[in-house]
Amino acid sequence: MTGTDLLRDAIARLKQNGVPDPARDARLLLAEALNLETGRLTLVLGESVDPEARQKFRDFIDRRARREPVSHLLGRRAFYGREFRVSRDVLDPRPETETLIATALELDWTSVLDLGTGSGAILLTLLAERPEATGMGTDLSGSALQVARQNSEALALSDRSSFLRADWGTALTGHFNLVVSNPPYISAKDYETLEPEPHLFEPREALSPGLDGLEAYRAIAVELPRLMARGGHALFEIGPDQAGDVGTILKHAGLGGIRVLDDLDGRNRVVLARNGT
Repeated sequence: MTGTDLLRDAIARLKQNGVPDPARDARLLLAEALNLETGRLTLVLGESVDPEARQKFRDFIDRRARREPVSHLLGRRAFYGREFRVSRDVLDPRPETETLIATALELDWTSVLDLGTGSGAILLTLLAERPEATGMGTDLSGSALQVARQNSEALALSDRSSFLRADWGTALTGHFNLVVSNPPYISAKDYETLEPEPHLFEPREALSPGLDGLEAYRAIAVELPRLMARGGHALFEIGPDQAGDVGTILKHAGLGGIRVLDDLDGRNRVVLARNGT
């Protein structure tokens, strides 16, 4: 069978199973099975595919048809121009989180704390973009921290990053110029309506804290005054309808200068707050 034959059958299979953009996913997975860059795939589609690569591709398609994310099949996910290792132990970095990165890079800071770091994508991206900075990531999941450390080593950032198993910032002392977090914020009701990929293959605790989805913000806000340097900033990713509630939580914690920033789709995505005037 040629690559064209395999793609045709795979696209039909994925489409039948409700996979969004089946052609894109099939091409990515075929390129991976053939150990090719995706951009070179077209050059070899007319050639016969050897049995080993053919079986690898079919295994990929079987798993994708069961709605396992492509990033888990590849073991990596692109974010802000870099590749990060991902697994079922961490939340996949999403494009909308790049709004938080872009906002942070407009601020003045040299030390950053990432609460609920997961894969480390936010912390490590910020450190890679700001070579003079240092940072720490915390997570309650030891498995997630293992992924974050692997990403730190792969990006040659181990000398400027550290990771600690902790419930948000409860085990920490010291003051950071910048505190960032993409905490779980999906309500218990909305969690049940998610697409199969996150619902089945990403850790629930990284997506939803239950109830109204605001529990993590409340827990973090209590700790912020002792974690933030005077004049430092905090940045949180939020759900599109949570800006008012999160702003109120931060205001009650004693923070000021609260602003809401939109993502590229025009939805509220990041809340910015300042410690002091």
